[in-house]
Amino acid sequence: MEVTPESALLLTAPTQSFLCPLSANIYKIDFVAFKIRALEDDHESLLFEIRKAPGEDDMRVDEPDDSTRFIRYHFGPEILDFKTIGTSLEFTVGDLPVQNFRMIERHYFRGSLIKSFDFTLPFVLPNSTNTWEVIYAMPELSPELKQEIIASPWEMQSDSLYFVDGRLVMHNKAEYHYGV
Repeated sequence: MEVTPESALLLTAPTQSFLCPLSANIYKIDFVAFKIRALEDDHESLLFEIRKAPGEDDMRVDEPDDSTRFIRYHFGPEILDFKTIGTSLEFTVGDLPVQNFRMIERHYFRGSLIKSFDFTLPFVLPNSTNTWEVIYAMPELSPELKQEIIASPWEMQSDSLYFVDGRLVMHNKAEYHYGV
């Protein structure tokens, strides 16, 4: 089954496996740094930051282990109260130009869709280093749902699907812990 942006937007629960092989990334898109921050009342607070060490290569397309495509985030409960989150993703691209680079991110709790985000970069130059800045308006969560999420480590999950001209080239998965 071919995964399209339209079918990705219909996902109602986390995928059981990765929807494309590592080799689908023919554009050699490589995420080298990622930052998450809360944007509230004209100031920002850093919540998470990671950067690859210089020279570290994550482009192992023949590796049978998918661990490079999975991450676990441990945030405190206060992140669930922020109304706006900003992310900054630094990435490099190989020799091919990237047209219509689209990220669809789906977040689920206990198998139900909680939030969905859809962003597109129209064009990325080949052999370039880029920063993709995204602002997320967070959904309103009831106090009861927040408490359930806090009390249920790793039951919040996400699928991040990356498309180039409508073709799935990358798929990453994450789990989240919002307890103290």
